[in-house]
Amino acid sequence: MGEIVNLRQFRKDKERKAAEQKAEANRLAFGRTKLEREAQTHERERSERHVEGHRLDPDTKRDD
Repeated sequence: MGEIVNLRQFRKDKERKAAEQKAEANRLAFGRTKLEREAQTHERERSERHVEGHRLDPDTKRDD
């Protein structure tokens, strides 16, 4: 005779496996490491400082 299976538990296990597979696919497609996120943040802050450093003050008159 076959193994006795709780159908409710079988269904939940199946859903968990499907969710884990979907999560793994999302991690591969969209995930970035912490180091990559920090590097992007650092680069964005650096470029913002660079732009702000070259901004002209509207009150300053230029001698052209």
